[in-house]
Amino acid sequence: MESAWQHTTVLLNEAVEALFGDSVTRPDAHYVDATFGRGGHSRLILDRLGLHGRLTAFDKDPEAVAAASRIDDPRFSIRHQGFAHLAELPACGVAGVLMDLGISSPQIDNPARGFSFRSDGPLDMRMDTTRGQSVAQWLAAATQLQIAEVIRDYGEERFAVPIAKAIVARRQDRGPLATTAELAQLVAGTVKTREAGQDPATRTFQAFRIFINGELEELQQALEASLDILQPLGRLVVISFHSLEDRIVKQFIARNSREAFDRRAPFAQPRAMKLRAVERVKTPADEVKLNPRSRSAIMRVAERTEVPA
Repeated sequence: MESAWQHTTVLLNEAVEALFGDSVTRPDAHYVDATFGRGGHSRLILDRLGLHGRLTAFDKDPEAVAAASRIDDPRFSIRHQGFAHLAELPACGVAGVLMDLGISSPQIDNPARGFSFRSDGPLDMRMDTTRGQSVAQWLAAATQLQIAEVIRDYGEERFAVPIAKAIVARRQDRGPLATTAELAQLVAGTVKTREAGQDPATRTFQAFRIFINGELEELQQALEASLDILQPLGRLVVISFHSLEDRIVKQFIARNSREAFDRRAPFAQPRAMKLRAVERVKTPADEVKLNPRSRSAIMRVAERTEVPA
């Protein structure tokens, strides 16, 4: 049975067009959808694939894996893994890697997942509900300093210390936080000023979600793995939704789009650049109007240049 919580794929056509590229189209090659979600990108990639093409998808969310199992296509396979496991694919064996970062609408809209401050539910926020600590479990034992660092570093929240103090005080007074509503109300009572139109709890919820799922660390691992598995002229397409993700992607592409010199061996040949930056795309206004959650999306595209040694 289909979920009541639907997902609108962001930059659907733009991402798939960028993945295949303008000059080199390999319909019978191997492609990767590193974040299956609800499969919008995967289904369009399959439409573009030739008879002998292959698509491997990854996702940590059991609900996403269940949705993927309904795709009846011998060219398609799904792995119940995070995209850090890209490194397990054969070197130089992939023509394109697509990463659509962040969380999907079904995850946000389902109160039982604990991602949203708008609906009350258990304070969970795990992408993979079969393993690891929930946010509630972590907050029950974390120190004030640890909580403040997470809120500051992953939420870019200037009120990180007062929020952390309030969480620890609440824990000592009435026990640990257990629901999203409790956390949202506590933050709202602590953060007195906020940008127009933004809920006071937005940055704190983002911080806890990113931290509990190790999202930024996994992104860095997956980007490095992409250099090994992409074949020459293979495409890397990454859609990010907040500045922390986009900064990592931007710096990764920039770092690998220039020759590298070894200062310890000034007369040695520089290491050739591994990527060529292709384009940066923001969500078109008409798509934002139909899907407001896409307004912050930025897509960066790069192309593999050399074969890894």
